[in-house]
Amino acid sequence: MTVWDRPEPPTPPVPLDRERIVAAAVALADEGGLEAVSLRKVAARLGAGPMRLYGYIATKEELLDLMLDEVHAEVLPEEQPGDWRAGLGTLAHRTRQAALRHLWLADLLGGRPTLGPNGLAVTEARLASLHGLADIDTVMRAVETVSAYCTGAIRREVANLRAERATGLSKRDWQRAHGPHVTRMLATGRFPALAEAVHDGSDVDAEASFTTGLDWVLDAVAAKIAPPPV
Repeated sequence: MTVWDRPEPPTPPVPLDRERIVAAAVALADEGGLEAVSLRKVAARLGAGPMRLYGYIATKEELLDLMLDEVHAEVLPEEQPGDWRAGLGTLAHRTRQAALRHLWLADLLGGRPTLGPNGLAVTEARLASLHGLADIDTVMRAVETVSAYCTGAIRREVANLRAERATGLSKRDWQRAHGPHVTRMLATGRFPALAEAVHDGSDVDAEASFTTGLDWVLDAVAAKIAPPPV
């Protein structure tokens, strides 16, 4: 029986429910990452004894599942765009925006499908965007490909944000600090392609990079679902 199927205990004298427990856990994770979340710390945040929480949530894994599902509610748009490309693109951008509000989300993206109501609704929206445009296997591979791109791009961006916060160095500060070493290495002539990228490549922000990569992935999906030439 999943945590969503198991009923909550009767209301005790001090009000407590899964909604409040999950909200407290999300707040702790937003403040200090997933390592700041435990049933003991959540109970302390709520002013309850740790054993009280076990009537609602059996394990930390269940708590993480509930937290992930809670944030998936932020991914769902109020209305699903009619165009498949806009539909998948909107879900991708909203996933990125949710991850920037909750950096810990990047650690939970990918892996096995989420089974909470909001997670299932996000999966449904992704599949529905392409419904009827190709056979189901093509639709599933397309959705998996877009999701894999989003997960990788979001994790890279979040890793950079965490490094910036941990070191106190912005991207520019880090580049200036390591510039002399990179210059010496490029001067050896061993890395001509990298030298061209460093000297001639355009430097874009994270949002522009995400959008460009997403557009390229959606172009590839469009090529797969396009009808064959007559």
